[in-house]
Amino acid sequence: MKLDLSGHRSYCYTGGRPLAPERPTVVFIHGAGHDHSVWSLQTRYFVSHGWNVLAPDLPGHGSSDGPALASIEALADWVLALVAGVGCRRVMLAGHSMGSLIALEAAARAPDLVSRLALLGASFPMPVAAPLLDATQNARDRAHGMINQWSYAPRSQLGAGSIPGINLTALNERLMQRQAPGVLHRDMSACNAYAAGFESAARVRCPVLFVSAELDRMTPVKALAPLAQALGSAESVRQAVLPGAGHAMMVEAPGAVLDALWNFARADTSL
Repeated sequence: MKLDLSGHRSYCYTGGRPLAPERPTVVFIHGAGHDHSVWSLQTRYFVSHGWNVLAPDLPGHGSSDGPALASIEALADWVLALVAGVGCRRVMLAGHSMGSLIALEAAARAPDLVSRLALLGASFPMPVAAPLLDATQNARDRAHGMINQWSYAPRSQLGAGSIPGINLTALNERLMQRQAPGVLHRDMSACNAYAAGFESAARVRCPVLFVSAELDRMTPVKALAPLAQALGSAESVRQAVLPGAGHAMMVEAPGAVLDALWNFARADTSL
């Protein structure tokens, strides 16, 4: 689906089905340097089981026009404008990495809109190491290599994968290469600069699920505790830790990610 947002043409994957107001809706928000395709298994499953799915390419990413937005706050406002633009009144948000910060901020800004919040590969603060931030601006290929090294579990870097015959790190590098120059740097800078995480977490009212990966070196499991503690007003907070996976959990453990999200979504039959 393509629609105009803030004067730019934006793309949103819906699973090839029109949105139906009587169905529950989930919005999948990708991370830095990526697009909607990182959610391939999860989006298709939700669509085939009766849900509306919105998996946008954020501005400047994938097939969405316009410049990449410079802050998590601006990206959250964009996601909320997308949801309003398609007429949804109640949605579940699922965000990975940078997308988790966007989802968190959006849930804080629109508590009556967001029914459930799933944060994958999340942490706050989400600092970006200075060498990586510099490489995203001045040595793009080197930045891609650093991200692959830190995002994938050792077995994935040695060629093992959830899909036979697919090299996960090469696939991720190609996905990052497809984004326009400067997009990755702007994304990483937005994560590094975001300072409102604890205040925003305190305004979240809906149930929250954290999905973490045992071998995640970008957002380690142990770094999650301060953010989880800040969710004092959330209806409930739960966590799933995926064994053997790294930060790129949607492709390293696609079934486990799907199970965590699907069980969380179905826990409230009012959705």
